[in-house]
Amino acid sequence: MNQPRAFAAVLATETNTFSPIRIDINAFKASLLARPGEHPETPTLCSAVVTEGRRFARENGWQLVEGTAAWADPAGLVSKATYEGLRDEILDQIGAGGPFDVVVLGLHGAMVADGYDDPEGDFLERVRAAVGPDVPVIATLDPHSHLTAKRVAAADALIAFKEFPHVDFVDRAVDAWRIAGDTVAGRVRPVISIYDPKMIDVFPTSTQPMRRFVDDMVRKEAEIAGILSLSVIHGFLAGDVPEMGTKIIAVTDDDKVLGGAVAQELGEALFKLRGKVRSAELGPSEAFDRALAYDGGPVTVADMWDNPGGGTAGDATVLLREAIDRKLDSIAFGSVWDPIAVQLCHAAGEGARMMLRFGAKSAPETGNPIDAEVEIVRNIAKAEQRFGDSIVPIGDASLIRVGGVEVILNSTRAQCFDTSLFSNFGIDPSDRKILVVKSTNHFYQSFAQVSPLILYCAAGRAYPTDPRTTPYKKAPRNIWPICDRESPEEPQYLFEPGLAGSLGE
Repeated sequence: MNQPRAFAAVLATETNTFSPIRIDINAFKASLLARPGEHPETPTLCSAVVTEGRRFARENGWQLVEGTAAWADPAGLVSKATYEGLRDEILDQIGAGGPFDVVVLGLHGAMVADGYDDPEGDFLERVRAAVGPDVPVIATLDPHSHLTAKRVAAADALIAFKEFPHVDFVDRAVDAWRIAGDTVAGRVRPVISIYDPKMIDVFPTSTQPMRRFVDDMVRKEAEIAGILSLSVIHGFLAGDVPEMGTKIIAVTDDDKVLGGAVAQELGEALFKLRGKVRSAELGPSEAFDRALAYDGGPVTVADMWDNPGGGTAGDATVLLREAIDRKLDSIAFGSVWDPIAVQLCHAAGEGARMMLRFGAKSAPETGNPIDAEVEIVRNIAKAEQRFGDSIVPIGDASLIRVGGVEVILNSTRAQCFDTSLFSNFGIDPSDRKILVVKSTNHFYQSFAQVSPLILYCAAGRAYPTDPRTTPYKKAPRNIWPICDRESPEEPQYLFEPGLAGSLGE
């Protein structure tokens, strides 16, 4: 029997179409750009298909051909030349290395490039054309993405992370390779069914009611014969594209009727939760008042909408200004993006005191730059933090102190994923009264282990948080809450590969 041959590659970023920060090839180089043979042993959020593919091939006697793995931290539009260059690089690798028995791809699903509303759909269509109609094409997705008709038509299976925070990104790569192995062996024939509840929301799975929803979805996946994978595409509020919105994906063993029924059941249940799943959002003063009044700590305050993981700069100073003006101490911020300030701190050296202007350089309604005398506590070249099995670069970075306030400045944008962001700079998180993190919810898994109280704060307007007022030009108008409806529209669109039309119609 011939040894099965598989191809794996990654092309991923999340695009906030309202962000002024554009992405070129240098953004991928700063986060992850690994050509064949260069991918590290640890995965990034979307590249676990490579590291898990290695394990699967080793354990099952397969040959894995690794293509380029490219991931850029979320920001604004990707340049046309960068997207097309990386796309064609991977397509050339498929053409030169084939034939393959299966292709497994790590995508994000919310990329938007200059001239391309649906780069992943374009990419998957070209992959399908390259390998032909009979080679399984399987992809993992971030749930904060856009599910389009092109993607569904071109793929055999699409599998999204179930958790937000995405602590299961490696597990979903395991699922992708399990389905790949069973498909190549002829044990299953994956097909995709979709249900569109015509809505968009934010769905943190670390708290109720989404915790219960995800647990029920996992139970259905395990107990219903013929179900290979179930996923919720949350959608991405900051992506102004024609097929924006929440979707349910059911991958079954050649049973679209079953898939459609299960997807519809989940979609209708999710629609009933609309407006009930987002975390309560406090203003800056209220957040600090509650943190200071709490007996114990540390209290973690999430600057939830200035989140580089959602494509913002991560340099807003609204909360920081409040802390300085209130002369707070035993408080640490992680982090503020300011490459120029970091450069100046590294030039001055640890222990130096200097006047420094930092933060609030990228966008309106994010506060004003901070002008203060600072002490440079620590400088780290090529600093990192952890996120599960992943190592996340934050670039050259500095820890500075302004009175009793500690601030980490970083040169590569990244949200706060883990308490290691602080401990790597010598800060013991448990020794501080208040920790402020720039993240919507990915921080939760790590910080909940040390912080008895977590507060979510909406400070400034770094991110479009309300679809009712966001100035969309392309997004559908018939989804809740853009359109206020009491029930999903009928009929719902259950996508059949090969049919004309769009999930957004």
